[in-house]
Amino acid sequence: MPHITFILNDGTEREVSADVGTSVLEVAHKHQIPLEGACEGSLACSTCHVIVEDTFFDKLVPPSEDEEDMLDLAFGLTHTSRLGCQILITDALDGLRVRLPSATKNNLSG
Repeated sequence: MPHITFILNDGTEREVSADVGTSVLEVAHKHQIPLEGACEGSLACSTCHVIVEDTFFDKLVPPSEDEEDMLDLAFGLTHTSRLGCQILITDALDGLRVRLPSATKNNLSG
């Protein structure tokens, strides 16, 4: 079973197990990691924005145009930013490390 390390805002690291085929967002919610996901993974917001460590970024399936559009709305965007709802866990991602951004911008609230 693959493992993911989430690096929280305070620098704390939480390593958790992840089922193959689940998204980083689903894994975070299962393990009470504070990754928002306001649109519940429907690719309609950027609140599940994570920053992927360089060593794993190239192992990810490239982002779709829709994901890139949503990432443009994310707070603290970096060259390795992705949406957690769009990263599906595979065995090749065992050891994946993602950092939560210091803040999120929820465009769904109103």
